[in-house]
Amino acid sequence: MAAVLGRVFVYGGKGALGSVCVSQFKSHNWWVGSIDMKENENADANILVQSDHSWNEQEQDILNKVKDILKGDKLDGIICVAGGWAGGNAANKDFVKNADLMWKQSVWSSVIAARIAAQHLKEEGFLSLTGAKAALEATPGMIGYGMAKAAVHQLTKSLAAKGSGLPSGSLVASILPISLDTPMNRKWMPDADTSKWTPLEFIAELFWKWAQKQERPENGSLIQLVTEANKTKLINV
Repeated sequence: MAAVLGRVFVYGGKGALGSVCVSQFKSHNWWVGSIDMKENENADANILVQSDHSWNEQEQDILNKVKDILKGDKLDGIICVAGGWAGGNAANKDFVKNADLMWKQSVWSSVIAARIAAQHLKEEGFLSLTGAKAALEATPGMIGYGMAKAAVHQLTKSLAAKGSGLPSGSLVASILPISLDTPMNRKWMPDADTSKWTPLEFIAELFWKWAQKQERPENGSLIQLVTEANKTKLINV
């Protein structure tokens, strides 16, 4: 059996981007854990999120399972790509319902990922969170989404600051995509200009470089992923 070269947990490891991240790290002989509502059969370990649990209950359940799985081993990286999208302005009947869903999908997962990092990340390891370029400005047609992603941006800055509780020398950064080239986006937006969509493989490769301590951004970076004519640029906020 090949030696494990590193360890990473992917929060949202069964989603479109999460699955590509799991495959990327597995292809390099890394041990990969997945945290999601469904199992990723390619992962070495799976923790299932109980959607009916409170935030505190999810945290305790996930932290206990991570501890049991790792048995004292430390993580080189934690990648949080959990999230989703829902629209709606203040006049929408589902405004609060959608805002609540966005908070649970993006903020709960990011905060729990930070708790995992505080307990299990190696010094000089990395934690990647997922914000959104749209949330740098007003999002009147999708207020709940914008609020939740803006909270992730603030969390990123706070975790990168001195006294955040994260291990010495660790990197915390957020990717801020516009549109990702996922099967669902292709299904629901068949006429869109996909040359402006960011490939999932590009992002997984970016995380791989960070895991190798290559091309790491400044701690606390919010990195816009801007794709034009099938070429993606990284633009720091």
